[in-house]
Amino acid sequence: MSKLVLIIEDEESNIDVLVSILDLMLNHTNVIIARDGSEGIHMAYEHEPDLILMDMSLPKLDGWEATRTLKSNPRFKDVPILALTAHAMIGDREKVFEAGCNDYFTKPIEVDEFVRFIQSYLCDG
Repeated sequence: MSKLVLIIEDEESNIDVLVSILDLMLNHTNVIIARDGSEGIHMAYEHEPDLILMDMSLPKLDGWEATRTLKSNPRFKDVPILALTAHAMIGDREKVFEAGCNDYFTKPIEVDEFVRFIQSYLCDG
């Protein structure tokens, strides 16, 4: 069965990398893209993705607030959200989890670890 991944990311080069990884390494995965947190929330409600890849530094509504908004709704309680961020300072990891993300990857991502994470959520489903 096909799975749906929502990528919420504003940088085209990062979108290209993520889509390429998903296309090449994960079969039966469909991808939709939002370029800011507000659009991401709207698309999550409209399409009900199986997994959300969330950039934390987004225009209009950042990933922290978009994650909190989604996770506050019971509809998205069990939808995994993976934070993708360049923030790697002490305490940033904890802030990501406090916002409601299920895991945390710094950019640039480590591809093998990233694919294992994605598979653990999409292939067991």
